Amino acid sequence: MRRLNETYAMLHAPILAHRRLVPDDAPLELAVVIPTRNEAGNVAALLTALEAALGDIVWEAIFVDDDSPDGTADVIREIGRTNIRVRVLQRIGRKGLASAVVEGMLATAAPVLAVIDADHQHDETLLPRLYAAVRMGGHDVAVGSRYIEGGGVGQWEARRHAGSRWATALAQRLLGRSKMDGPMIGDPMSGYFAISRDAFREVLPNLSSVGFKILLDILASAPRPLNVVELPYVFRNRTVGESKLDLMVAFEYLELLLDKTLGRLLPLRLMLFAVVGGLGLAVHLAVLGIALGTGLTAFATAQALAVGAAMTFNFTLNNVFTYRDRRLRGLRLVTGLLSFYGVCLVGAAANVGVGALVYDAQHVWWLAGVAGAVIGAVWNFAASSVVTWRR
Repeated sequence: MRRLNETYAMLHAPILAHRRLVPDDAPLELAVVIPTRNEAGNVAALLTALEAALGDIVWEAIFVDDDSPDGTADVIREIGRTNIRVRVLQRIGRKGLASAVVEGMLATAAPVLAVIDADHQHDETLLPRLYAAVRMGGHDVAVGSRYIEGGGVGQWEARRHAGSRWATALAQRLLGRSKMDGPMIGDPMSGYFAISRDAFREVLPNLSSVGFKILLDILASAPRPLNVVELPYVFRNRTVGESKLDLMVAFEYLELLLDKTLGRLLPLRLMLFAVVGGLGLAVHLAVLGIALGTGLTAFATAQALAVGAAMTFNFTLNNVFTYRDRRLRGLRLVTGLLSFYGVCLVGAAANVGVGALVYDAQHVWWLAGVAGAVIGAVWNFAASSVVTWRR
């Protein structure tokens, strides 16, 4: 095996000249998980920076790419042909930073697992200290923190800084002190941290894997207070590529908070479906009122228009938010809409039928109305999950 390594190094000397050969029996110590989406221009420079920062630590880089249109996965594979510590998991039909990190962590045998962004906004020179805090310092989690003394957010504009502070305060309220073995963590929203494999294994069954804030998910999912240490770093500006921050990031953060607070009572997807249904009711009433207000439309016609508008509205929002991981596009968008109409019509029939049965038994109109609405909503959710947004 040693001779094979030496021959490999000789054949690829120009590429591997900057790398150190380690003993064949040196155990893997650290896995650096790097979620990517359109980061082809950052990969090579990041690996060079990690090589310089990690010194004699035996590490590997696991890129988890959400099928980037810019060919990020192909760039990583080309590097991996001559750098055996580099691997890529290319995900097809699945997206999301949190779930990408989880899959990357599950794909390695390293005892310490670190997460870093591919865009160079995290200071890679801190990584050895994060590793040491977990491996030698006995901490479950070591966090690169922007919000303790010595840390900072760089050149953020005031609006982004204020939004981050607001989101951090919500996260701290969610965690409270019951999840911390020590002081309240200053930066639970950080995307730069290291965790022991044992701690990761403990939290894994409870993870939501929703959105971008995997550290918050880990801390909120822990079955016991975790021993967390924070180390300061200054957040950098992106130099290549575009930021991933948008309204969907904010929505997914709120979704994570909802899942961690009410998720034990109701499935998150059902809650989102119900919220969309409530908004759809408002659309129904608005269209009905406008149609009747013209004086040119009979009630039955106006009601039919309102039902159609509400169902179309509900389908659109559910496709974008509730079932965004199964989002329909192209021709499937049309067939999905038609199937959703069919599901909702059956749900409406169930609503009327159950409501009538309850009213005949109890003669309480509001109870009958609620019973019918609940049955109709549950049917719509269950049936559309299987028929319209089936996997």
